[in-house]
Amino acid sequence: MKKDIYVVGAIITSGKKILCAQRGMDKSLPGLWEFPGGKIEETETPQAALQREIQEEMHCHVEIGEQLEHTVYEYEFGVVHLTTFYCQLVEGTPVLTEHTAIEWLEAHELEKLEWAPADIPAIQKLKQTY
Repeated sequence: MKKDIYVVGAIITSGKKILCAQRGMDKSLPGLWEFPGGKIEETETPQAALQREIQEEMHCHVEIGEQLEHTVYEYEFGVVHLTTFYCQLVEGTPVLTEHTAIEWLEAHELEKLEWAPADIPAIQKLKQTY
């Protein structure tokens, strides 16, 4: 039986642009694009985990808004439960620490990137609503 992995992703917006982050080549799913975030620790709420992960990974602070999507996707390494939230950048500028690149794209441009499969339902919803 595969391990369940609970993660959160931040849909950080600035105007009409959405922050996209490319996974490092030494990570699982190397080189694929994702919404930044990470694993939820045992004692954390999803929102607290997202605040911590964005601060650790990108050295900035976000205000977390409403949930956009919850996706369950089975990879070789486990079953990922991804919850994505709309976020506003409130302090700092995203810095590359875990990712190899970032891009700010409009919703209709997101599909030009090669995304991690668990992020795709959120992208489809963004295209309809953003």
